[in-house]
Amino acid sequence: MKISKKDIRHSAEDKLERLLFASRWLLSPMYILLIVILFLILVRFAGDVVYFITHMSIFNENEWIIQVLKLLDLTLVANLVLIVAISGYENFVSKIDIAEQHRDRLSWMGRLDFSGLKLKIISSIVAISLIELLQDFLKMSFDPNVEFWRIIIHLTFVLTGVVFAGMEILAEKRHVIKNKDKFTEIKYE
Repeated sequence: MKISKKDIRHSAEDKLERLLFASRWLLSPMYILLIVILFLILVRFAGDVVYFITHMSIFNENEWIIQVLKLLDLTLVANLVLIVAISGYENFVSKIDIAEQHRDRLSWMGRLDFSGLKLKIISSIVAISLIELLQDFLKMSFDPNVEFWRIIIHLTFVLTGVVFAGMEILAEKRHVIKNKDKFTEIKYE
């Protein structure tokens, strides 16, 4: 039986596509390392809580609020790491089947696509940036030049979030219009 050039090309194409599809597993160590980072954030958080508890009586009101803001900041960073780890794994590597019927399944699991992930990331970054600015304001010992650039960077994050959200709204409207046109064509044919 003679193998044609078309069969050879098709076979090579299949092998390349299998390799490309399997390459998604190269991302899995990155998501595992994000969980290690999440653990390190927990260790840092616990250390900050111990410091806060042992020094709480000597803090003035602003220092007290700054310590709470630091804890909130670490919590937001941890949330961001978890969201990226889980949704990135689900979007790019494999569905997390074990969570499918679990009662504690996170509401966004399996539904957070790449554009939704970008919006969650940028909103977390905006919140973290805002907390950093608030901490600087409460310290009352800041360099106006440094704070100017921090505010500019924060506003850039906010603007980026607004642009991402606007692009998502436009894409969704385009999708709805496209599907509506398809439905209209089918209905009247």
